[in-house]
Amino acid sequence: MSTPVKSIIVVGGGTAGWITAGVIAARHHAGAEGAITVTLIESPNVPIVGVGEGTWPTMRSTLRSMGVSETEFVRECEVSFKQGARFQRWASGGDDDAYYHPLVLPQGFLKGNLVPHWQERRRDRPFAEAVCVQTAICDRNLAPKQIATPEFAGVVNYAYHLNAGKFAGFLQRHCCSKLGVRHVVDDVTSVLTRPNGDIAVLMTAHNGSIEGDLFVDCTGFRSLLLGQHYGVPFRSRKQVLFVDTALAVQVPYQSEDSPIVSHTVSTAQPAGWIWDIGLSSRRGVGHVYSSAHTSADAAEQALRDYIRPSVPDVEALSVRKIDINPGHRTRFWERNCVAVGLSAGFLEPLEASALVLVELAAGMIAEQMPVTREAMDIVARRFNDKFLYRWDRIIDFLKLHYVLSTRTDNAFWIDNRAAPTVPDSLSELLELWKHQYPWHGDFVQKDEVFPAASYQYVLYGMGFATNPSHLGQSTKERQFAAEQFEENERMACRLLAALPSNRELLQAVRSYGMPKV
Repeated sequence: MSTPVKSIIVVGGGTAGWITAGVIAARHHAGAEGAITVTLIESPNVPIVGVGEGTWPTMRSTLRSMGVSETEFVRECEVSFKQGARFQRWASGGDDDAYYHPLVLPQGFLKGNLVPHWQERRRDRPFAEAVCVQTAICDRNLAPKQIATPEFAGVVNYAYHLNAGKFAGFLQRHCCSKLGVRHVVDDVTSVLTRPNGDIAVLMTAHNGSIEGDLFVDCTGFRSLLLGQHYGVPFRSRKQVLFVDTALAVQVPYQSEDSPIVSHTVSTAQPAGWIWDIGLSSRRGVGHVYSSAHTSADAAEQALRDYIRPSVPDVEALSVRKIDINPGHRTRFWERNCVAVGLSAGFLEPLEASALVLVELAAGMIAEQMPVTREAMDIVARRFNDKFLYRWDRIIDFLKLHYVLSTRTDNAFWIDNRAAPTVPDSLSELLELWKHQYPWHGDFVQKDEVFPAASYQYVLYGMGFATNPSHLGQSTKERQFAAEQFEENERMACRLLAALPSNRELLQAVRSYGMPKV
């Protein structure tokens, strides 16, 4: 006889827990007659990390699938619109060293590769500026849409910056009131298993036993179920990514009318980098660094020196320290338990990969929810294969930023370029790209976390050069490229004249709301 999977237990709240519970509940109509049930158990004694403030454009479809109102989300979670990242001082460390990784694809990206034409004829302009409109929009702190644009739609692609603590509370209220998620506030005291090794029951301090068929571990770095109960090993990736400490601080705006930057700003430091995220009400700023390459005092001083020009009384700001152990579990789904979020692993905040991994994991669990326990092992194998691949590709992409740097002001940058610290998969791609331009066929999955366009933005933003040995471009290809460059300039002129500032749009959303789709 087959054993049906009907009861889903999510252990742990925070962004990971509530996104997972909400995505599953929305897709499977939790609470309806005959449908699965979703229960989230949240400890009242474990604070959330609460500094994951950057998202990907995928968050729009995730929230929309859960039935969230974008207007209410913006109003309640101190949201601002994010259109990419600007990297400063990463390549050479000079004052003029900066490039963008925008959220839009290069012009005509699905039809042709503009890199060879830019490298041949347009090197007087930064790559991202030559092939997309979003850098010009970000330079002027403009919004990605107008107030008349419906919820979740955009004139250009966008993501969000948000207050992670308020976001978790917002999701909790939505999941419980609209999606039928049962919320249990309690501590898990023990885990009881079936004879076959599956988790059968979670014992709680005040609510007794809670039974389930599938358990989702969202307990953060503790990894209560996957790590502690099942003992699934943790694989450190510190030999590749050196950053192991973060210092975070909340920075007030100088005035109520201060511009809200339309992108994450990542500024390289001697032994790490500083993030700067503009929310609607404040900035979130932090310094991530390698403790093997600088001291805690020096790192904090660098952070305060960065903030000082905008906040003279910077010494009064409270700095929070967060330890990072870059790596991930060797498996993410074990028997009837799957880990999502920090319980699965964490690398570093660069390129905001943490929340997108939560979204991707929650989406795959919901889409491939096993109907029976017998089918679960098949889904688990596929899930593990998929996410081991994804973690490796994210590590490659993050390491790319360090490998391409020519900075020599600290051993941190020199050590990052040492061959033994570079994954073989990344080394092979870099060797390939010396002679051919990055393109779709360089990757094996159709839903890559970082597509070829992202590699192009970082490679050529940081000064990488491709020297092809094959024949040049055809007349037809040259004509196509010329048309795309011209169209990009026309679009930039139109959008710069039509889009409001980030702050203007956010104020309008608070006052009037956005049209429903």
